[in-house]
Order: sequence, then C-alpha cells, then structure tokens
Amino acid sequence: MKTAFLFPGQGAQVVGMGADIAHLFPAAAEIFKKANEIIGFDLSGMCFEGPAEELSSTTISQPAIFTTSAAILEVLKTEPSTSGILPDVTAGLSLGEYTALYAAGVINFEDGLLLVQKRGQAMQAAADANEGAMVSIIGLDEETARWLCEEAGEGDLLEPVNFNCPGQIVISGDKKACRRAKELALKVGAIKAVRLEVAGAFHTRMMSGAADALAKALADTEITEPSQTRIIANIDAEYYQTGEKIKEGLVKQLTCPILWQECMERLLDDGVEMFYEIGPGRVLTGLMKRINRKIKVVNLSNSKAVKDLLEQAAG
Repeated sequence: MKTAFLFPGQGAQVVGMGADIAHLFPAAAEIFKKANEIIGFDLSGMCFEGPAEELSSTTISQPAIFTTSAAILEVLKTEPSTSGILPDVTAGLSLGEYTALYAAGVINFEDGLLLVQKRGQAMQAAADANEGAMVSIIGLDEETARWLCEEAGEGDLLEPVNFNCPGQIVISGDKKACRRAKELALKVGAIKAVRLEVAGAFHTRMMSGAADALAKALADTEITEPSQTRIIANIDAEYYQTGEKIKEGLVKQLTCPILWQECMERLLDDGVEMFYEIGPGRVLTGLMKRINRKIKVVNLSNSKAVKDLLEQAAG
C-alpha cells in the first residue's frame, strides 16, 4: 500500500502545540531542545505557552510549525511499532513543503529550520513593505473566483493563489482590493469570505523581495536529490527530480499559486491509499475529506492520536 506523509503550513499554529508530545516522548523533547539551540531563543516555550499573538506572527509561526511537525515525525521514526511506517511520497502545504523535504531526507533538520526562519523573516519584511492581505472564499469555482479578482481588483493586484479543495480558493493581493472582494464574493454566490490572519499578500508578486532573499539563503544550503521518497511540488503537482529543481520550486512558491488540490489528486491517481497528516491542526485532513471523502487520513496532531497509532501498530 502506497503511503504519503502530509505536513501543514502557516495558520495551523495553536498555543500548546507539541507540549503533550514533548512531555511523553523524549525523542520529541530532544527535537524542541535542538530547535531552541539552533534558532537562538525559546521556540519550544512559544509553542507550548504562547502568547498567541507572538506565536501567530510570520517570523515565529513558521519555525514553530516546522519544529512541531518534525517532533511528531521523530516519535514515529524512533518508536519500534511505527518505525516501519515509511512514506513513498511526502507533501506539505506551502511552509509544510520544507517539512516534507526534511521527512524525505533531502535536507537536514538544522538547515530546514534555519531556512524556514529566514523565509518567515523575509516574508514579514516583504509584507511590511506592501499593504497586502488574503481572503478565503468558500463556495465559488475557479472561473468565478478569477472573475471576482478581476472585478474587485479594479486595476489593483488581486489573484487566486491557493487552490485547496473543491469550493475553497484563497485570493491574495492589495488590501483594499481584498476588502472589496470580500463584500462582492457573497453577492455572487460565495457561501463565506473570510479574511485570513496573515501579514500580507503571500504567493503574489508582492513577495518578490522575499523570494530574492530566500534564493540567497538557498544558494548556501545543501539539498540532495530525492532517492527513496518522492516529494510532490506545490507549484505544479509534479515530483521533484533534483536538488536544483527543489530550490527553484521553493523560491517560486512565494510568488506563485499553491495547487494543493491538484497535488492530492495526483497522489490519488498514482495509487496512494494511506495518508498521515503530521503536525499541528487538522487542516489537511479536512481538505482531503473535501477532495475525496472515501480516503482515510490518519491525523497525528496530539499525543492521544500518536499513542492510538502506536497501540494499533503494535497490534
């Protein structure tokens, strides 16, 4: 049976994430300890205790989610009953793609964490330089979402950037244009339009400054060629073939749309039957239910879920 490990992106953070895992499993506690040393501040304290406003900032949430996901992954790898559960393919939503690369063994933990920290800082700086926002639109198809961006944009930047699942598209761009789109969306049949709690217009050209900074950081980072585990790319739903292509994909990701639904459909077409969401929250589990409700996703976001899996695997 083909297996995929999925990793959440920004927005999955919640105060207390990883605390129960680190308390129960020394292997997870060790990952948090290592992260604190690499990053130079008490990241684990931020994950476990907050405050929420700080944890949700782009510069903190990105390394925090990466570390929490890596800590849960470490438990699976080191516990005898689950060490045999290995992914044929890994995937991550936006930021989660870095954890997917780490899980596939093409980047080490320290390099992954430092990259994610630099990415968060660069995205925050780009957001500070531009007045951007993002809105999640529920209930419109792609064609209507594109029309909405054109209409509400009124010449300002506004485009669909996250194709998450049927009926959920995130648009991104100029702050005023996002405000207009939020009002207009309901008039043209959207069930809901929700402004996202993010710093700026991610996945648009407003992030080109961040893409330049990230390209510089990636130039100094070793990313090896995928071997046993394949990694699917957010930007085109194709499998990465080389380390160079991965670097290109990670830079492009900041200014290009994320094709999550297409990625998941590709994995299903390629025969993946078993999915594990590893990290805080249940976002990807929920999206998969909308993409194909028959598919089972094991959500591993807390110690209870991990313990249940360990017992089941020990059988």
